[in-house]
Amino acid sequence: MPGTSLRIGLDPVLGLVPGLGDAAGAVLAAWIFLEAIRLGAPRATLARIASNIAIDALVGAVPVLGDVFDIVWKANLKNVALLEGHALDPAEAGKRDRLFVTILAGGVAALCGGLLVCGVLLTTWLIRVLTGL
Repeated sequence: MPGTSLRIGLDPVLGLVPGLGDAAGAVLAAWIFLEAIRLGAPRATLARIASNIAIDALVGAVPVLGDVFDIVWKANLKNVALLEGHALDPAEAGKRDRLFVTILAGGVAALCGGLLVCGVLLTTWLIRVLTGL
C-alpha cells in the first residue's frame, strides 16, 4: 500500500471477488503445494503447506474479515518459506515440522475429548430434563 511498508499480493486482490476470488486464490496456492510434492518435501511440510492453504481459503471466504485476513496472513509467502527452509536446512525444517504435527495432533485430540465431554454432559442433561429427574 502506498505510504506504508505493507505489501499486498494477488491473493487479497482476488479475495475481493466474493466466492470466486477465494477459490481462485486457493487454486493458485495449490501450485506451491504441487511444487513441494515435486521437490520431495516431507509429508509434515506438505501438511503445513496444506493447512496454510486451508486456513487462508476458509477465513478468506468470510466477507470483509477475510479480505483483511488475506492481507495479513500471506499463506503463499509462508509456504514458500517452508519450502526454502526445507531446501536450505532439512534437519531444522524437520524439527519444526515434527513440532507442528505434534501440536496439531494434540489440538485435534483435545478437540475430540472436549466434544466427547460436551456430548456426555448434553445427553445427561437431556435425559434429566425429559425424565423429570
